[in-house]
Amino acid sequence: MGTFKIEGGIQLKGDVTPQGAKNEALQILCAVLVTPEKVTINNIPDIIDVNKLITLLGNLGVKIQKNGPGSITFQADEVNVGYLETEAFKKEGGSLRGSIMIVGPLLARFGKGYIPKPGGDKIGRRRLDTHFEGFINLGAKFRYEREDHFYGVETKGRLKGTSMLLDEASVTGTANIVMAAVLAEGITTVYNAACEPYLQQLCKMLNSMGAKITGVSSNLLTIEGVEKLGGCEHRILPDMIEIGSWIGLAAMTRSEITIKNVSWENLGVIPSVFRKLGITLEKKGDDIYIPAHTKGYTVKTDIDGSILTIADAPWPGFTPDLLSIVLVVATQANGDVLIHQKMFESRLFFVDKLIDMGAKIMLCDPHRAVVMGHNFQSQLKATTMSSPDIRAGISLLIAALSAKGTSTIQNIEQIDRGYERIDERLRALGANIVRL
Repeated sequence: MGTFKIEGGIQLKGDVTPQGAKNEALQILCAVLVTPEKVTINNIPDIIDVNKLITLLGNLGVKIQKNGPGSITFQADEVNVGYLETEAFKKEGGSLRGSIMIVGPLLARFGKGYIPKPGGDKIGRRRLDTHFEGFINLGAKFRYEREDHFYGVETKGRLKGTSMLLDEASVTGTANIVMAAVLAEGITTVYNAACEPYLQQLCKMLNSMGAKITGVSSNLLTIEGVEKLGGCEHRILPDMIEIGSWIGLAAMTRSEITIKNVSWENLGVIPSVFRKLGITLEKKGDDIYIPAHTKGYTVKTDIDGSILTIADAPWPGFTPDLLSIVLVVATQANGDVLIHQKMFESRLFFVDKLIDMGAKIMLCDPHRAVVMGHNFQSQLKATTMSSPDIRAGISLLIAALSAKGTSTIQNIEQIDRGYERIDERLRALGANIVRL
C-alpha cells in the first residue's frame, strides 16, 4: 500500500482546476451500453474507480478509443453478455460499487443484467433494494444467489413502462432505473427521483441520444420509452466534491487559492455552507477565489444564537460527501459546530485520528459530532494515520497539511480512488508532499 509523507504548516498559493466529476463519470460511462453507436466522453477523471469501470467495460466487449487526456470514445456494438456470469466478472464487478449501474442498460438492451455485491467505501450499509425494485416494477424477474452474493434481473422481450414511487431518493438507483426505462415500452414515471446535477447530466446525455425524458432537475421524471438510441458527445461537469475539498484545504492552511471553472450554477448550497463556517469565497466569473485567512474564520450561529448545525440531505441539500471536509475545517474555526451525518452510519469514525492530532471533537453517536474550534490558537500535531475511505482520506490529508511537523498517511489508494494526481497538484501549489 502507498503512503503520503506530508510536511505541514506551509501556506499554499496558486490556481487549481478541478477534475471531472467522479460520481457523474460512473453514471455516464455505464450509459454507453444503451446504444451500439459511438459515444465520446470528455473530461473523464483519471482516478482508480473510474479506470476500473473502463476496464470492466472493455472486458464486456465495449470498444475503447482514447482520443487524448480525459477523452475516450466508446462503442458497445459487440457486447459479450456471457462475461457477466464468469468468475472473472464476479471478482472484477465486486471491487467497485459503481458497477451496479451497468445492470439497467444491459437489462433494457439485452434482457439480462447481473452484478456481484459491489464494493466501495466502508461507510455503512448501502442498500441495493431501490435498484432492483425499480427493475421488477418494469417487468424484470429478480434472482439472488445467496452463497455468491450474486444479483440478477432478466426479462423476455422489452421492459414495460410503469409508475413508481422510490422508497429513497437514491442517486445510483435513479440512474439505473432511468437507463432501463429509456428503452422500455410505454411511459415510465419515477417519483422521489434523485435530482443531483450529475443525474441531470445523465438525463441530458440520454436525451441527446434520442431518449424522451422530461422533468429533468425535479424529483418527478417522466420517461417515454424509445426502441433505440444513437451516439453522442458529452462533457462531464467539474467535481463539486473536489471543489469543496479545495475550499476546505485553502481555509485550513490559510492559503490564497483560486479554483478555476467550477460551474457555479451546479454547486447548490456548497458555497453557502462554507460561508456559514466563516470562510470567504469570492465569485470571479466562473472561478472561486479564496483569500488567505490569516485572521482565521468565525462560525456563524443560527438566528436564535444556538450552535451551528451542518447536516447532509439529498439534493438540493448538502452532499454527505463533504461533511468530512466540513468537520476537519471546523477544528480550526472560531466557534463550535454540530456535524450531523444522517445518511451513513460509519462516516464519522475517522474523528479519533483528528482527536489524536489535538482536535477538540466530541463524538456523540455514529451520526453526530460536536467540533470545538481552536481558532488557530493551537496547531494540530503531526501523526501517522491510515485512510479509511475516500472522503475521510482527503480530510486527513487536509489536517496533515495544516499540522505542525511531518505526518504520514497510509492506504492512500483510498484517496486515489477519488482524487486525480492529488500529490502532484498540491506540490504545484507549494505543498511538501511525497508519495512513498
